[in-house]
Amino acid sequence: MPQAKIPVLRETRPKMKTSRKIVWILVLLFIVLLAVLFFRSSLSRITEIDFKGSLFTSKEELLKQSGLHVGGQFFGASPEEVEKRLKEIKSIESVNMDKQFPGIISINIKEYDTVAYEVGGDGNLLAILSNGTSVGVSSSGIAVEKPILTNWKADDPYKAELCRILSNIPGEWTADISEIIPDPSPSFPGRIKMYTRSQFEVLTSVTLLSEKISYLNQVLETEEPGLISMFEADTYVSFKPQEESGSAENDTTQ
Repeated sequence: MPQAKIPVLRETRPKMKTSRKIVWILVLLFIVLLAVLFFRSSLSRITEIDFKGSLFTSKEELLKQSGLHVGGQFFGASPEEVEKRLKEIKSIESVNMDKQFPGIISINIKEYDTVAYEVGGDGNLLAILSNGTSVGVSSSGIAVEKPILTNWKADDPYKAELCRILSNIPGEWTADISEIIPDPSPSFPGRIKMYTRSQFEVLTSVTLLSEKISYLNQVLETEEPGLISMFEADTYVSFKPQEESGSAENDTTQ
């Protein structure tokens, strides 16, 4: 007779997969709990906002434009978004935001350079920036070596071009220019008249200024006060003979 097969008894093992799932669920719940507690704590909040490099915009205006405030979410403050919003201010050229945990935000601002000044309709002095924007300025922030723009219309395209050109000329080359006035002619619609602190009168064109500025400085350094014309040809006429001629005529009359 065939022998009966005796069944082999096997040990029943716990299902490891189920146990691991439970462990992972507990870990995730713990992480979520920690995250909730963290974002409700003061560690996740903005505690300090520091702006550097802003001369023409107050901290209150910068805060309002940036959307930042002390007590706001530190990790919710996007540098890209803040930089984009601040650059909507016309005087600001670039922005760099740095976040330092816990809670400190530093924002470095680079404004467009001041190239000249003008007197506004209310009599207050305005700084004209290299991008053509006019902004209010306090007396403590005035650079005395910059020229004053007089009788310029706000929408004059030659004014914007002049500001761009002045920003590319070294400051020491324009330091003696005290005033720039539009003086258009049929041949040169962008003609300007400039007065210097050393008593020279200068005629040239906006589009020729960057090309002619080196000649202007040579005359200012070597000649007596006079009239300088800088167009296709450059000319210089001293004021001195005219003054002597005028005084002689006065003596004769007397």
